[in-house]
Amino acid sequence: KNYKVSDDIQGGMPFKGTARCGYVALVGAPNAGKSTLLNQLVGAKIAIVTPKVQTTRTRVTAIALEGESQIIFVDTPGIFKPARRLEKAMVDAAWSGAEDADRVALIVDAAKGITKDVERIIDRLEKSGRRAHVILNKVDIIKRDKLLALAQGFIERGIFDDIFMVSALTGDGVADLRAALAKEMPEGAWLYPEDQLAIAPMRQLAAEVTREKLFMRLNQELPYSLTVETESWEERKDGSVRIQQVIFVSRANHKPIVLGKGGQTIRQIGALARAELEEMLERRVHLFLFVKVREKWLDDPERYREMGLEFPKNTD
Repeated sequence: KNYKVSDDIQGGMPFKGTARCGYVALVGAPNAGKSTLLNQLVGAKIAIVTPKVQTTRTRVTAIALEGESQIIFVDTPGIFKPARRLEKAMVDAAWSGAEDADRVALIVDAAKGITKDVERIIDRLEKSGRRAHVILNKVDIIKRDKLLALAQGFIERGIFDDIFMVSALTGDGVADLRAALAKEMPEGAWLYPEDQLAIAPMRQLAAEVTREKLFMRLNQELPYSLTVETESWEERKDGSVRIQQVIFVSRANHKPIVLGKGGQTIRQIGALARAELEEMLERRVHLFLFVKVREKWLDDPERYREMGLEFPKNTD
């Protein structure tokens, strides 16, 4: 299996038997474990994962096969009360993914329970008339009596069909979840080839890999005020690929932090990103990173389009 560009798709896949295909939106509060769960469901790393909240900025779409079913998972940004334009764009993208899906699954950090952010999600689902599944994540770190009480609380809300208990980190319960979702997909031909794992240009996936390394290496708020774009992608005759990326920061004093003393930080980030890209692409990668200051990129519609987000005209 590999990562393919969505533009390569030539139409539905012929399939003998009763084929099923549909979309499942994974929604939840920040840090509920949606991206980790997505990677487990697909069996490969598609979405970047960090311990920091709001890592996912746009919808990440990945494909899993289960028997005769093709399940197209949409990993949405964490849903919370937005305060800034970028945050509003992220939340809008999450709800857009939920509205378009055949099924919605609410992922909840079982250790945190029903927080204010989870309540907001439930309220909106109720108002929209959408039913959903509940996936209680991180069940490996919570006592059974507390877990059962939490599950009962969701049952009483009346809008949830099934409750699944999983550990996205260890994979416990994920196979049963995937099998159950597969049975619920509508009948129809597969939309994508069986060896395709993601629906996104490789340029975008490569930028996300580098952004993950920046999130893990840099401290505090700096990762939230930067973005990464793949500026060029050159296929070379020897089978390798030359990738040039730009890291945009919003303030001039952020640039030396990303670069590090003598360029040490950016070299470490580049080495980590290059190693992961070579594993993904199964070939040699020449990665070149540049840091540029773009003070108002958070208010630039073009940057939002690069991230696959709609540009919100206001933050109300």
